[in-house]
Amino acid sequence: MIRGARASRPPFADGMKGGRAARAPRKNPARPYNAVMDLSPELAAKRDRLLAVLGGLPGVAVAFSGGIDSTVVAKAAHLALGDRAVAVTADSPSVARAELATARELAALIGVRHVVVRTQEFDNPDYLKNAGDRCYHCKSELYSRVEELLPELGVPVMASGANLDDLGDYRPGLAAAAEHAVRHPLQEAGFAKADVRAVARHWGLPTWDKPAAPCLSSRLAPGLAVTPDRTRRVEEAEAYLRSLGLRECRVRYHDGDLARVEVPAGEVARLAADPVRGDLAREFRRLGFKFVTLDLDGFRSGSLNDLVPLELRARYAGG
Repeated sequence: MIRGARASRPPFADGMKGGRAARAPRKNPARPYNAVMDLSPELAAKRDRLLAVLGGLPGVAVAFSGGIDSTVVAKAAHLALGDRAVAVTADSPSVARAELATARELAALIGVRHVVVRTQEFDNPDYLKNAGDRCYHCKSELYSRVEELLPELGVPVMASGANLDDLGDYRPGLAAAAEHAVRHPLQEAGFAKADVRAVARHWGLPTWDKPAAPCLSSRLAPGLAVTPDRTRRVEEAEAYLRSLGLRECRVRYHDGDLARVEVPAGEVARLAADPVRGDLAREFRRLGFKFVTLDLDGFRSGSLNDLVPLELRARYAGG
């Protein structure tokens, strides 16, 4: 359990009134809406297994970031369980405001009950020191918080958006999920990442091809302390890159206030050429970065994991 006094926690950020979750208008859960892509028999069977896994639960709280994986689980839970499904989104300085807004919009589109809760991982020294197991402490805080709320939400089970591809990766959060008996419906139904995107497209979810958007703290190199000021700089720097038309990008924050910019390899030359280069450097310095570098290898998901000590990587491989 995360250290800190639970009694001093702030109330729900939103979505909860008088102890009950505010409910968005429901659509008919008996059939998908806006289906725009036919599924192969194999994918249709996986979709049906996912609905059966969730439909067999008495009720579920889905840890809902607004990413494609948790969105598909939230959609499936709503189809299978109706009001016995609720999407729970964490709010803290590690969550980009744009991602929080997207989560709200998607929950309203799906029609699932949605609650936003404030998490306090920034009160945990083990999280702040960012030793390579930061995600474990973050997920422990989230699942502890949701666990406390289950009676108020009226559901007994927690679920995540982890899929089969996550089993072969460095995933400290899966260890935290195991400690809190969190279900992984996508894994139980046999979903890899490509399957998740295909079913999301079939269900007409507008973010079916959305790039992954990990929390802002994940941009800080292991060993560099997490602070709200640093996550704010990353958020604003990546927003600037997106204003240049970049859909997939990362600003990796290294010691010495150094920003290492990762963009698709085909965009490196454009960012390195004036006037884009000069404007970008000036904007990043305005945000508080002292050095701005452009990674010639281009965008690489999880590139900071290379800096995590091997002992931790082995401990949290696949949860």
